[in-house]
Amino acid sequence: MLTKVINQNSVDRFVKWIENAEKMVIVTHVSPDGDAIGSSLGLWHFLRGKGKDVTIIVPNSFPDFLKWMPGAADIVVYDKDKEVADKLMTEADVVCCLDFNQPSRVASMAEILVSVQARKILIDHHLDPSDFCNIVISHPELPATAEVVLRIICAMGCWGDLSKEAAECIYTGMMTDTGGFTYNSNNPEIYFLISQLLTKGIDKDKIYRRVFNTQSEGRMRLMGFVLNEKMTILPDFATSVITLTKKELSKFAHRKGDTEGFVNMPLSIQGIKLSVFLREDDDMIKVSMRSVGELPCNEIARKYFGGGGHKNAAGGEFYGTMEEAEKTLKDALIKEQDMIINSRD
Repeated sequence: MLTKVINQNSVDRFVKWIENAEKMVIVTHVSPDGDAIGSSLGLWHFLRGKGKDVTIIVPNSFPDFLKWMPGAADIVVYDKDKEVADKLMTEADVVCCLDFNQPSRVASMAEILVSVQARKILIDHHLDPSDFCNIVISHPELPATAEVVLRIICAMGCWGDLSKEAAECIYTGMMTDTGGFTYNSNNPEIYFLISQLLTKGIDKDKIYRRVFNTQSEGRMRLMGFVLNEKMTILPDFATSVITLTKKELSKFAHRKGDTEGFVNMPLSIQGIKLSVFLREDDDMIKVSMRSVGELPCNEIARKYFGGGGHKNAAGGEFYGTMEEAEKTLKDALIKEQDMIINSRD
């Protein structure tokens, strides 16, 4: 039995929007991950099943290991088809904003997202959503936006309308945003929902293999390089730090998303409570953090890297050189040493 966490008035308003909408758009954040794509495609399949004209638009491309999901080939990528995407956004009656809490998270799409006259709904699970949507359904206590989408569909009384394809996408979002149900996944209701998704005919073992065990040779070699050459253990802080520059990355035949999951690996080392991955992008250093137990890595990400996230999975950004980012991190670890060391596993 599910606890009713979604505000029914918000759901009922959204139902009316769906009924009256001729054209709908689903938007998610820059560098979409499994939850962003899974929740978006899950909602897309559901709305199409209701006979709606709906399109997913993402700011930029997403990893190959997510492109197997049904409907992924129909996603419009903004930085490749800006003119098409702008037209779709302008003509939409309803825009569904999934898995982000403020317009800046859609990067170059932010301006048109804010300016279009369409009614907007935010469906998310990140803290502190900004006020840019008419309806806000945000539940940070839930581990994935895909679960929020699923609960909304259930609150609509439309479980029976959920297709196998939608269920596969929603499950993928839930699985990836919990690291294969290894963090933020202690609520028994998650497993009730999984049991229900299984009744739709999904193969969760196959989904796991497609996401986590379909790796390129380049990724495997990059992983070996990262673990052997680029991982530093700081025992005084119970912390592991991985750094990776663009120049180093260019030495490997990598694909987009090949560094996904690297930040999780050092947590398997005994005594490590915090894992930090600093990766150089075109104009910034991407910061990823993972922690164990009661250590809130989202507080560290927020205080020192302008980011946030969940207690055990967070991230941020640093605008400067890798050396400067490493110094900022070291300063942060010194200031937060007592919290890190004394946190319960």
